[in-house]
Amino acid sequence: MSSIRMRLFLILLAATGAVWLSAVVWIQYTTRTEVNHVLDRRLQESAHMVASLIARNGGVVGEAVEMLAHPRPHILPDDGPEGYSHELICQVWGFDGRLKSESDGAPKTRLADDAAGFSEREVDGETWRVYSHIDTEMGVRVMVGDALSMRERLVRGVILGLLVPALAILPVLAALIWFAVGRGLAPLDRLARGLTLRPATDLSAIDPAPGPRELRPMVTALNGLFRRVEAAREHERSFTAFAAHELKTPLAGLKTQAQVAVIAPDEATRNRALAQISTGVARTDRMVRQLLDMTAAENADGSGPEQDGARLLADLAEGLQGLAAQRSVTLEIRGATGLWHTAHAMLLAPALRNLVENAILASPAGGVVEADLTRAANEVRFTVLDRGPGIPEADRAHVTERFWRGASSPSGQGSGLGLAIVAAVMERMSGRLCLSPREGGGERAELILPA
Repeated sequence: MSSIRMRLFLILLAATGAVWLSAVVWIQYTTRTEVNHVLDRRLQESAHMVASLIARNGGVVGEAVEMLAHPRPHILPDDGPEGYSHELICQVWGFDGRLKSESDGAPKTRLADDAAGFSEREVDGETWRVYSHIDTEMGVRVMVGDALSMRERLVRGVILGLLVPALAILPVLAALIWFAVGRGLAPLDRLARGLTLRPATDLSAIDPAPGPRELRPMVTALNGLFRRVEAAREHERSFTAFAAHELKTPLAGLKTQAQVAVIAPDEATRNRALAQISTGVARTDRMVRQLLDMTAAENADGSGPEQDGARLLADLAEGLQGLAAQRSVTLEIRGATGLWHTAHAMLLAPALRNLVENAILASPAGGVVEADLTRAANEVRFTVLDRGPGIPEADRAHVTERFWRGASSPSGQGSGLGLAIVAAVMERMSGRLCLSPREGGGERAELILPA
C-alpha cells in the first residue's frame, strides 16, 4: 500500500475495532454475570420471603403466602413487550412430600431435589434456575425459580441496548479517525507544496523550526541533499569551465598549425606544421578520453562481468606499448593470473591506465616502468614504479586535484586529470591511492583495494 494516509487510517481503524470488539465481549460477559447474580439474589430473597410468611402463620400457608404464590392478573396488569411477567414461579413442599402451595403457571413436577441452594432442572421442556430454602422448624421446602430463556432475553435486551448506540458511533468514529489522520499529515502536505513551488535553482536550506519535531529528521536530510546537490552543481560548473579552457588551447593550436600547413612556403615547414597537428590531436584525444573517464569514475556504477586482475593489467600494458616504444621506455608487467578478480574492471582500467601512462611519460628514454599485482591478507595492491623526476613535495597535496599541473607534469603538457581520475575511482571502489618517492629516484604509485 503506497498511501501513508490510508495505511495510518486502516491501522487506527483496526486498533479501534479491536478495542471496540474487546469491549463488546467484556460488556456481554459482565452484563450476563451481573444479571444472573441479581436474578439469583431475587430468587433467594423471594424464597426467604415466602418462608418468613409461612413462619409468621405458624407453619400454615396463609392468605399472604397464597397472594405471593398465586399472583393475580391485576397485580401485573401490563405484561410489556418483553414478556418477562409470570416467569417467576414458586412451590412450597412439605417434608411429607406433599405440595402445600404453588404459583400460577408453576408445573406440577417438583422443581428441585431435597438439597438446599441453587440448581437447574428441565421441566416440561423449559430449563429453570431454582433456589431451594429448607425450613426445618416449619417442615417446608420453598422452591423459587425462573426460566433461563427469560434470563437470556433480559441479557440480550440489555446488551443490545448498549451495542446499538455503539454500532451507530462506528461510522462517526471512522470519519473522525480519517479527519485526524489528515490533520496529522497536514505538515507533510505543506512541506510537499513548498517544495513543489520552489524553483529548481533554489537550493537554500529549509527552516525546520515551524514544522513538527517528527519532520525535522526529514528536513535535515533534505537540507543535506540540497547542500550536496549545490556542491555537485558547483563541481560540474567548475569542471565544465576548466574543460572548456583546457580544450580551447589545443584546438587553437591545431587551427594555427593547419593554417601554417596551408600557406607553408616549403615542404619542411609543412611537415613541421603537420607534426604539430598530430601532437595536438593526440593531446586533445587524451584529454577527451580523460574527461570521459572522470565522468565515468564519478557517476557510473562500473560493475560488470568479473575479470582477472592480472589479465586487466596485461591488456592495459599491451595497449600502451606503442606509447612506450615511442618514448623508448620498457614496460615490465608482473602478476599471477587468478590471484584476484573484480567486477569493476570498467572503473579500475582507466585508473591503472593513467598511472602507467603517467609513468611512461615521466620516464626518461631507456627507462623501465614496472607494474605488478600482489595480494596479502585482505588487500590487493597494484604497484607502478618509474625512474622519472618524481613529484615535488610542494605538489603532493595537490596532485589529485582536477586540472592541477605542477612542475612534475609529464612532458609539461598533461591535462591535470590523470591522478584525479585515479583518486575518484579509488573513492568509488573503497580503495586508496598511495604516492611516495621511490628509493634511487622516481615515483612509487600504489592502488590498494579490499581483496
